[in-house]
Amino acid sequence: MRLDDQRESSNIENQRGQIGMGMPGSGMGLPIGGRTGGVGCGGIILLIIIASVLGLNPLSLIGMGEVDAPAPVPPQAQVRPGVPAPRGPAIQNDTDRFVAKVLATTEDTWGKVFAASGQQYPAPKLVLYDGVGRSGCGVAQSAAGPFYCPADQKIYLDTSFFNEMARRFGAPGDFAAAYVIAHEVGHHIQLITGVAEQVQRAQQRASKAQGNALQVRMELQADCYAGVWGHDHRQLLEPGDVEEALRAASAIGDDTLMKQAGRRPVPESFTHGTSEQRMRWFMRGYQTGDPAQCDTFGAAQL
Repeated sequence: MRLDDQRESSNIENQRGQIGMGMPGSGMGLPIGGRTGGVGCGGIILLIIIASVLGLNPLSLIGMGEVDAPAPVPPQAQVRPGVPAPRGPAIQNDTDRFVAKVLATTEDTWGKVFAASGQQYPAPKLVLYDGVGRSGCGVAQSAAGPFYCPADQKIYLDTSFFNEMARRFGAPGDFAAAYVIAHEVGHHIQLITGVAEQVQRAQQRASKAQGNALQVRMELQADCYAGVWGHDHRQLLEPGDVEEALRAASAIGDDTLMKQAGRRPVPESFTHGTSEQRMRWFMRGYQTGDPAQCDTFGAAQL
């Protein structure tokens, strides 16, 4: 991905050298304990049932999923009240600059989308941390991967995850890393469109399986939004970039992760969708460049 001439976003914060407490929000979906499961198929029927109970339009349900249970706070994560943690410059190395430039491209994409309807895009902040960080949703832990916290509308990223993508998941490349950031921005879009609250209310009334079905559709829509971003910056792409993103999407599919963990894939436990579904929805956004085509909740088949 050619980013040399691109500007750096000013919406970058640095928490490296700091530690905090709490729980993560919506993220890329790694096999970490404590997350709830999901249903990959048949969700549209369940969605209609839930929507009818709540008086909602199922086609409008394009929002957030459920939040994990609070994580225990390790002793070293305690921060003494009134003692500010040290802060360094937000941009410290080439990887940081890459992240800042990718975030800027998402701001350009969604700024145009919102401006087309006469609205201003409220861009999210992206927080860089190392190992353990502090978010509005609680503890940010690098083992859980990048995530978006709806409570403070910030994306949390330990850039060592990019190395993990290459080493553990076989998904190296700058565009694969950029896709991860664009996916988390997709969760921000879901929140600020105003329908996230509707989905959360639906999940609160639903069974676990029904709630998980909504969660899967939410994650696939974030993948599609990442594709819309990619479409908008096709001129920056190099040969093989799209394939990098598809490898990343495939590597973090629920079925693939379960097989790697030595478990039999169980659709009822899916929270992010299969590898094939994640690739398909990314490509739908990439090929159309139209956010309206990312209505996973109106899709009869994922």
